[in-house]
Amino acid sequence: MRPDRPGGNYQGRGQRFDRGDTTRINTEIRAREVRVIDGEGQQLGILPIRDALTLAGEKDLDLVEVAPNATPPVCRLMDYGKYLYEKQKRERESRKAHKQIEVKEVQMGPKTDEHDIQVILTKIRKFAKEGAKVRVRVKFKGREIYHPEVAQELLQRVATDAADATTVESMPAFDGKSLLMILAPAK
Repeated sequence: MRPDRPGGNYQGRGQRFDRGDTTRINTEIRAREVRVIDGEGQQLGILPIRDALTLAGEKDLDLVEVAPNATPPVCRLMDYGKYLYEKQKRERESRKAHKQIEVKEVQMGPKTDEHDIQVILTKIRKFAKEGAKVRVRVKFKGREIYHPEVAQELLQRVATDAADATTVESMPAFDGKSLLMILAPAK
């Protein structure tokens, strides 16, 4: 048994780690008997907790409870600090591999002029080329909201004009005092 490893925190090789998980190690394990698996994955059998802790201390490893709901609980002999490091490393790699899709937004009104629409279409094509989704918002002011068909036609025109670079992901829908449509990059 290793006295340098107190209950709530893990201390190994002179470092102290705050453990956010609920995995029990060494003296935190409360079962009388445990099924022990060594570092190579070989089963050592069912041992009393004292014998398992002594074995872990002799091999300079930690006794980590991996299956607490089993009868008896399954514990593995491993270097817990190394295990935590490798687990964090795997999580970082998976986050790095996960591609974050960005959503850009362009806004206009129902009375937007022709040249301004062309500028907005250029922006939409640029965003789609970068791989971002584009949220097209038509904002209504005052009594313009009583004529949503004007904004519907405008969004339909934007969708058809930008069809070479995008596809419509969600059709125009009201969101408060504005009409929204989401365009995704074409495959």
